[in-house]
Order: sequence, then structure tokens, then C-alpha cells
Amino acid sequence: MADTANPAPLGLAGFGLTTVLLSSINAGLLPAAGEPVVIPLAIAFGGTAQLIAGIMEFKTGNVFGATAFTAYGAFWWWFALLLLLGGNHLLDLSGASSAIGLCLLLWGVFTLGLWVSTFALSRLLFLIFLTLWIAFFLLGGSAVLGMPGLHQAGGWVGLLCGALAMYGSFAHVANASYGRIVAPM
Repeated sequence: MADTANPAPLGLAGFGLTTVLLSSINAGLLPAAGEPVVIPLAIAFGGTAQLIAGIMEFKTGNVFGATAFTAYGAFWWWFALLLLLGGNHLLDLSGASSAIGLCLLLWGVFTLGLWVSTFALSRLLFLIFLTLWIAFFLLGGSAVLGMPGLHQAGGWVGLLCGALAMYGSFAHVANASYGRIVAPM
């Protein structure tokens, strides 16, 4: 029977690429008008690819990977649906800033809980989840408090988080391909 491939590189790539794109907008590197470009990426790669990776992690018995990839895949679906439904006026989001902010803060709390588990895992996962919960708290705090500077700071932290996840994907694939550590994690 063949070994099961490690689904982590797929999940990390889906998370990382989507996070970098959205965070580039949040940080102000790209115009806010580019946000609709995030929607298909969030559905296809950030959402669906991570859900697939999460289901595959369940099969390997990796509770952390299964929980994280499945949850953040669902997060990207939520985000894409929020933009799609709100942008097409199927949802009235005109007064929803504080509710969206609270939702992001709750994702921060969830991520903080997962971050505690990374103390027993790799330093790379520790850094990814550290930057992720910080980004969620900054973005959520910005929406709740009406402080755009926090939003931009959350974008910069999100850029670092996404870049770390993309590196993790690369490192997993490179190390597996070469059969040795060529990219430390």
C-alpha cells in the first residue's frame, strides 16, 4: 500500500497565497478596488484546497492539521460569501462593521487557542499562528473601534503570516522531494 502524501503543503499554499493577496490590500500596497480579485482565490484555493487538505489530515490522524486546515478553509468561504453577498446587495452590510469585527476577533481567539498547541510543534507553525492571531485581533479591533490604522497594521502582519505559510509549503515539498532537509522549518 502506498504512503499517503502529506496534505500540509497544499493547505499552507492555499492559506498563504490567499492571505498574501488580501493582506496586500489591507496593508495598502494594492487598492481596495482589488478586493473582488480575492473572492475566486478565497473560494478555490484558500477555501476549497484547505478543506481538502483538512479532510486528508483527518485521514492521517493529525488533529491539529485537520482542525486548522478545515477551519481556515471555511473561514475563506465565509469571507468570499460575505464579499459576494454584500457586494451584490443580497446582504445589507451597511451597519455590520462591529459584527464583522467581532467575528474577526472570535477568529483571533480561536487562532490563539491553536497557537498554544504549536508550542509542541515546529517553530514555523508557531510563527504562522502567532502572526495570524495578531492579524485577526488588529483587523477585528479596527472594525470594532473604527481605527483604520489597526486595519493597515493587520495587513502588514497578515503579509508576514502568509509569506511564512508559503515558505512552509515550499519547505515541505522541497524536503520531501529531496528526501532530506533543504529548507528548515
